[in-house]
Amino acid sequence: MKKVECIIMDWAGTSVDYGCMAPVAAFVESFKNIGLEVTPEETRAFMGLTKIEEIRALFAIERVAEDFRLKFGRDYDDSDVQGRYNDFQRVLFATLEDYSEPIPGIVETIMQLRSQGIKVGSTTGYTQAMMDVVVPAAARKGYVIDNCVTSDRLPAGRPYPYMVYQNMIDLAVSSVDCVLKYGDTIADIKEGINSKVWTVGVILGSNELGLTEDEISKLPMAELENRKAVVRTRMLGAGAHYVVDDITGLPSVIQDINRRMNDSNNF
Repeated sequence: MKKVECIIMDWAGTSVDYGCMAPVAAFVESFKNIGLEVTPEETRAFMGLTKIEEIRALFAIERVAEDFRLKFGRDYDDSDVQGRYNDFQRVLFATLEDYSEPIPGIVETIMQLRSQGIKVGSTTGYTQAMMDVVVPAAARKGYVIDNCVTSDRLPAGRPYPYMVYQNMIDLAVSSVDCVLKYGDTIADIKEGINSKVWTVGVILGSNELGLTEDEISKLPMAELENRKAVVRTRMLGAGAHYVVDDITGLPSVIQDINRRMNDSNNF
């Protein structure tokens, strides 16, 4: 009987840091420090990539490239990308532990799934040095995983499948059929699809929704449902097999996947 043996979690906006606020703030500030504006919405469009690749993507925005040209009298080059990446890291490391709080429902649901023998891996757009701060900080607050893979020593990060496959190697999972990727960005969805694993998007707390818990609580219900529907459509359009409101919906998704894998008419 086939069943889901391993789930692979994203971090910011999925497991910790409700709304994916830490990297957004660091990107905005790192560009502001040289007199350039990038908006939170622009940073969110590329979230899930490795952070150096996101810096490159932000510089490549036509408005940002033109603003740089007007300010400095030349086109940006890789030294500018590296400079903003170094500053991004400085800003992020100063606050990273403060953004390690598990998203509501994560600790209890992951404990439940681990008690059923499901292995818990993870992938991230953060570097290993960043995760050396986040993983133990989250563990102190009850969120414990079995494995964390960064792209530092791999050919590339998202949307490529290498981090998922490294988790499978580390956790001795032999078939992509038995793996589920869970994340809050379009890059997460593409990572899962490119890995040929079951792929689940999450809405509340996500980068794609981009709202804090307080902002969500103040939204009229109809407005919140409309915004959630937009995110759901975007994730399904990117290829997600399922999209849930929050982590509490994941166990029932896993049950449905297990049923589908053992129903010859559906798999």
